[in-house]
Amino acid sequence: MRASELGINDIGIAVDTGPVPPDDRIDALTEAAYRRALEHAEGSVADYIPILAAVDPEGFGICVADVNGGVHEVGDTRLTFSIQSISKAFVYALLCDTVGHEAVFDMVGVNNTGLAFNSVVAIELNDGHPMNPMVNAGALATTALMPGGGAAEKWDAVRTGLSRFAGRELRVDEEVYRSEAATNHRNRAIAQLLESYGRIQTDPLDVVDVYTKQCALLVDAHDLAVMASTLADGGVNPVTGEKVVSAEVCRDTLAVMAASGLYERSGEWLFEIGLPGKSGVAGGLITVAPGKVGIGAYAPRLDSAGNSVRGQVATAYLSRALGLNIFASDSHFSGRTNE
Repeated sequence: MRASELGINDIGIAVDTGPVPPDDRIDALTEAAYRRALEHAEGSVADYIPILAAVDPEGFGICVADVNGGVHEVGDTRLTFSIQSISKAFVYALLCDTVGHEAVFDMVGVNNTGLAFNSVVAIELNDGHPMNPMVNAGALATTALMPGGGAAEKWDAVRTGLSRFAGRELRVDEEVYRSEAATNHRNRAIAQLLESYGRIQTDPLDVVDVYTKQCALLVDAHDLAVMASTLADGGVNPVTGEKVVSAEVCRDTLAVMAASGLYERSGEWLFEIGLPGKSGVAGGLITVAPGKVGIGAYAPRLDSAGNSVRGQVATAYLSRALGLNIFASDSHFSGRTNE
């Protein structure tokens, strides 16, 4: 979305490379971001997964978790929904922490496809390479590479790892899982195509099942903010104090999120918001300001690329007002006069 669509042209761009802003300022600006985004009613809920088509389109919450452990939230931040594609970022981080930077780079890749998140054409155009872990092909390849001797062990590694990011035990929404399992024909086709290219070495249908479960994990906006803040704080969950992954893994994960986290709109997102982010078709959205905060949003109305409209508007406001944009800079001569 352009700045004009996000409604942020009238917000002065704060430039700040220092510490996290004071609590009262984050509270006030989170409230202001919520109120501004609430004015937007465009977009529609995802309907290609039957259960998602039945959600209340008015649900909306925004939560900011800072690296000092503070949590700032407005709206429906404890309303649960399925994590969907946001899980891709965290499973990727867990895999990187297990097998290392070079191995994941070679096996999964980091480049944007420029095509839809569930594209089969992108695989064929790139000789079977999944390209990046934020599209379905790359996510399936990532899940297939998770440690474990079989599907049950891989699933346990995924669920346990994402729970550590959230700071609480996450569980599967069985209704969402069944709905997706009955309709995930394209993901099965993608997995079997990847198998034909040698990118998946185990049973592709088992991989799809684990991936479907990971997408059906229940979270809320508060969980997403804590998970994002863990990436912002070098892999340490700021609420529990547990080290989930290494700082190097966070760097790799944030780089991939910045390049491909909002699918074919990733360039626009980075241009306007200037932060790594990841969206999910249930309406979730995470954003990470390294060393400062993680932002979690929930609003199920999506744009044509599958990204939460209100989530984008609220995050854009916070990025500008709090000085979070990692590309924003100002002259160190500011305020000086020429002599």
